[in-house]
Amino acid sequence: MNYLVVGLGNIGSEYARTRHNMGFMALDAFAKASNVLFITKRYGDVAEVSYKGRRITLLKPSTYMNLSGNAVRYWMRTLKIPQENLLVICDDLALPFGTIRMRKSGSDGGHNGLKNIQELLGTQDYARIRMGIGNDFHAGEQIDFVLGPFSAEQEAALPDLHNRIIDGIRSFVTIGAERTMNSLNTKNRTR
Repeated sequence: MNYLVVGLGNIGSEYARTRHNMGFMALDAFAKASNVLFITKRYGDVAEVSYKGRRITLLKPSTYMNLSGNAVRYWMRTLKIPQENLLVICDDLALPFGTIRMRKSGSDGGHNGLKNIQELLGTQDYARIRMGIGNDFHAGEQIDFVLGPFSAEQEAALPDLHNRIIDGIRSFVTIGAERTMNSLNTKNRTR
């Protein structure tokens, strides 16, 4: 069984530890825990993880957030990944920091990366994990907030969040989206 797990973010060192790069950071943590390295390939950085007989391709698109669908579509076609074996991980302003939500389908919720993926795949029916970043900003400051750094307290909480995401990815590829949602979806456990 082959799976594609996509972490959304923006390339470049200036974005490396920002809220909008939660997807990239989660995949970096999974790759490190799996003792694999990313290799730059077409449309992004790719790593291969084997887990309980499943092959998981991790993808960090190099297309910038708003064009992530190009990379997702290319790698799904190249690897012949069925739609039900796609999982996308991204940040979410509507969820408090520390909250994780998985869904099997749904709207883009105003997230430009998800919007582009849905446009290019022609469907909303793919699994996604949203990692809450909160919305502690004043009107007109959304871009600065999502592209800004975490507080020291939030930075300290990231390893636990990443471990929960790693568990969620492993669960998704072994027991499926429905059962993973039941265990992964939690209230804010980290402040």
